Amino acid sequence: MEIDLIFKIAAVGIIVSILNQVLVRSGREEQATMTTLAGLVVVLMMLVEKIAALFELVKQLFGF
Repeated sequence: MEIDLIFKIAAVGIIVSILNQVLVRSGREEQATMTTLAGLVVVLMMLVEKIAALFELVKQLFGF
């Protein structure tokens, strides 16, 4: 696994958590929830490529 991917995920998590705290303290809970969901989608999109490569490797390994 690439260490760069871990740093990217951590950076997204830090940014989302800071934005979430700022929005909650300013009374915008709905936007804070949407920001959290958007951060989750961004991280999942980064992981989709790696998961697809893993499934392809397993498929090749077992000869399907």
